[in-house]
Amino acid sequence: MIHIILFEPEIPQNTGNIMRTCAATNTQLHLIKPLGFQLDEQRLRRSAMDYIDDLNYDVYENLDEFTLKYPDACFYITRYGKKSPYEVNFTEVKGDIFLMFGKESTGIPKDLLKNHLERCLRLPMVKTARSLNLSNSVAIVLYEVLRQLHFPDLSLVETQKGEDWLTQ
Repeated sequence: MIHIILFEPEIPQNTGNIMRTCAATNTQLHLIKPLGFQLDEQRLRRSAMDYIDDLNYDVYENLDEFTLKYPDACFYITRYGKKSPYEVNFTEVKGDIFLMFGKESTGIPKDLLKNHLERCLRLPMVKTARSLNLSNSVAIVLYEVLRQLHFPDLSLVETQKGEDWLTQ
């Protein structure tokens, strides 16, 4: 299973978009408090649309609570990483894959990153860019992992209107 961990997310629309992405990919979402919004906030629900009912997610009071439940090492997505997600062979990861993303304003705490330098990953971008949007970053990294794993249990064809809808 793939897990997306959001460390103290601040913007409800980003989290809503990530919730929708996680629901559509059967990915477990973990939210670490404090959150910059209420989970029942209208902006969050609008971004997640009706996918929130299919979402598998947990909320933690703090990072320590999450780490007690999941002591396995995460991959940390940060602008300070020295390699990209494309350099990691996720097919060789034993057990579940955990991908942590930091809050929009300050990212993941430096102390946490310093203790896991070999697991810090960076999305390539121009030198003058500080970062990408959080929900975009989650989608990019998640889909790279899914691609490497050959999209397990995901449909590669349109199922609601039918596989041949365009040719009808």
